[in-house]
Amino acid sequence: MALKLYPLGIQTFERIRKENKLYIDKTEYVYRLTHTSGTYFFLGRPRRFGKSLFLTTLQSYFEGKKDLFNGLAIEKLEKEWTEYPVLHFDLSGGKHMNKEQLERYLAFILETEEKKWGITQPQIDANNRLTELINTAYEKSGKQVVVLIDEYDAPILDVAHEQELLDTLRNIMRNFFSPLKYSEAKLRFVFLTGITKFSQVSIFSELNNITNISMNDDYAGICGITQEELLMQMSEDIEELARRRNITKEQVIDKLKENYDGYHFTRFSPDIFNPYSLLNCFAENKFGSYWFTSGTPTYLINMMRKYQVVPTDVITRVEADASEFDAPTENMPTIMPLLYQSGYITIKEYHEDYNYYVLDVPNKEVKMGLTKALIPSYVTQNTLATTNTARRIAQALDKQNMEEALTLLQTFLGTVPYCNNTHYEGHYQQMLFIIFSLLTDYQVDVEVHTPNGRVDIVLLTHTDLFLLEIKLDKSAQSAMQQINLKNYHKRFALSGKPITKVGINFDSTTGNIESWVTEKA
Repeated sequence: MALKLYPLGIQTFERIRKENKLYIDKTEYVYRLTHTSGTYFFLGRPRRFGKSLFLTTLQSYFEGKKDLFNGLAIEKLEKEWTEYPVLHFDLSGGKHMNKEQLERYLAFILETEEKKWGITQPQIDANNRLTELINTAYEKSGKQVVVLIDEYDAPILDVAHEQELLDTLRNIMRNFFSPLKYSEAKLRFVFLTGITKFSQVSIFSELNNITNISMNDDYAGICGITQEELLMQMSEDIEELARRRNITKEQVIDKLKENYDGYHFTRFSPDIFNPYSLLNCFAENKFGSYWFTSGTPTYLINMMRKYQVVPTDVITRVEADASEFDAPTENMPTIMPLLYQSGYITIKEYHEDYNYYVLDVPNKEVKMGLTKALIPSYVTQNTLATTNTARRIAQALDKQNMEEALTLLQTFLGTVPYCNNTHYEGHYQQMLFIIFSLLTDYQVDVEVHTPNGRVDIVLLTHTDLFLLEIKLDKSAQSAMQQINLKNYHKRFALSGKPITKVGINFDSTTGNIESWVTEKA
């Protein structure tokens, strides 16, 4: 049986079904959502996770296009198939705009819907035009109206780091959305998607009855591809990839999990695979980096600069209460909520007894992408040279040769231009953390607690455990003395691997390693 074609670049449910392309059945969620007592719903998920596809699935459902759902879960659940008038607004085209551009864009998408309902002389302001649209659709159809809004936050997300422009654009969007409250009696269903969580104090301040399903366990698998869906609905795809790569089916599944799995958006979420990366992997028959290389959003880079993010703030496990990582964008005290909502970190554990979460980078693809994105700020603009050096260091460490690894690192840093932020010890710790993090088969951590203090860097390879202590403008021997004085190695005595202590001294005038010393524990 021939494999179905993948819907790469297609986000419209009707087109996917008519063209008989692969569709992972999410229609049970459609039925569940549309048969609750609520009217207003919000779903936040990262980019390219299937939000737009789910929205168009809702659209086809409310338009009563029953034939499109043949063979899907909802076919056995839905008995009525009532047709409703649907207003669909896609705000993803409203990025990188000033006040006038945004106003024109809203006018454009409103005009598209107005033509469908025969409105030839619309009102002037966006809120009045939306009100008129709802009224017209309600009166002409005789039924309550469905409003679907995709990427509601697109116009304001890219200016989240610019307070003045953010306030201006947010007011425009607040005005645009305002009819959704006072038209409540004429609305059957309202569904909004976005990346960042809506705020009760900004755009949706008046929609106090909106249901945020983003962290609801009942909708954990509403976007993305669960492991069960992968194994049940894409088994032939896995077998074909195994044949193409000349490996076993089990090895393919392991590699897919390592690279694209690991997302959890609720307390008790199943494993979620990144759908964009997964489908591209099957289409190209290779385990590439797809989601991250499809474009790191401008807003994320700008916000990382605004919050002066250091690598260890991003690529390390952190414990947090839900209110700390699911906070509204405009109120967040750290960048953690934005990293979570954008999909760069995710829930890894939930501890019910104390109601806290453990967050971390979801998988190898994201870890590598984030690490490489931070290279220009902490190592050099030459990302290729950095990754090549990291690979050579990995080869040296695989031979259990830390001396060779440090020699390679010293030679590399001799080619890195001097920068102004090399006069504090933490810079070198972050720099080494990035380089070692590029060694994806190893584990690296910083500021690891022991009974007598904290180790600057702990590096666990396939064969060894290394404890690195960093000094600046002192001596490598003084770093080693600190390791020995505080008996850092005893903390790791049960690791089961040989322990090597490494003392490193950096010279701030050259920005390079001045000396090092190693000892076996």
